[in-house]
Amino acid sequence: MTDARYLVHGVFWDGPPPAAGHDAGRAALRLQDPSGGFTEVALDAGTRLGFRLASPGKHCLGHHKVHGPADRDHLVCPDRAPAARGSQCGPCFAVDDSRLIHDFHRGGRVPSGLRSYLMQPHWLYIATFAHGASKVGTASQLRKWHRLAEQGAVVARYVARAGDGRVVRVLEDLVTSDAGLPQQVRSAAKAAGLTAPAAAAELDGLNGRLAAEVRTLLAGAGGEGFDVVDERWQRPGLADAACTPAARHAYPHDLGADAHGFTVSSLSGSIALAWLDGADLDFVVNLGALKGRVIELGDHGSEVPAVQESLF
Repeated sequence: MTDARYLVHGVFWDGPPPAAGHDAGRAALRLQDPSGGFTEVALDAGTRLGFRLASPGKHCLGHHKVHGPADRDHLVCPDRAPAARGSQCGPCFAVDDSRLIHDFHRGGRVPSGLRSYLMQPHWLYIATFAHGASKVGTASQLRKWHRLAEQGAVVARYVARAGDGRVVRVLEDLVTSDAGLPQQVRSAAKAAGLTAPAAAAELDGLNGRLAAEVRTLLAGAGGEGFDVVDERWQRPGLADAACTPAARHAYPHDLGADAHGFTVSSLSGSIALAWLDGADLDFVVNLGALKGRVIELGDHGSEVPAVQESLF
């Protein structure tokens, strides 16, 4: 893969959920080559990741057509255009099935394939991140565990199981309006939180209280098509070190330019705990910032800050 150009689609957790004998913990940086094919760089503990930015700005990642719960096609952006809205150009955003998900529960029309995906069981969860920010979110049955792994939660609990994606999004809006929990926590805020994570007991206590309040709200809301549940999400072992309070620092370089290289020691969502050659420090690197970038893999390194003491 060295010296070839790749469009970064992001960090994905596609390994099996935790079970007896393993802790999942398998994540990868997904890359698209110029022909449209995909390859992955495993992000295990000890992975050395070196690359340089090969093109300025962010580029469109194309769009998806959904055919069913586990069946979708990725279509390459025909114009190889710059990203204009998130990680897509305007035309790709306009034809992406995924954009219709958020209006489905409000009566929006969706294609039959996407409807099939949305009609599978879904889960409502409360997630808490390293700095104590919490959110309500949803996950499909097939992505129940993986969704939270990719979100980078430190601790999370499922609070309801809904019969389909319409009901779960009605519940999600209810929790936001009545309990005040947002539906998003910014990636930059998650990364900043991992530079000084709160104690595990503190985050678990906060998450437990919020989840209990939401269960009480849902139990009193009435309605059909869902059950209130009390189930804890299991965090991947690869994230443990990143989520444990310790001395570490924000990565001092812009991932949108120049060359970089570091060794991953832990990973929470798309945020890595890593060390640089020649520096006896741990750095928090938000690999999510690479999404939509064009890179070349290679034997590159990151410059160590000239005065390390200034980071303390």
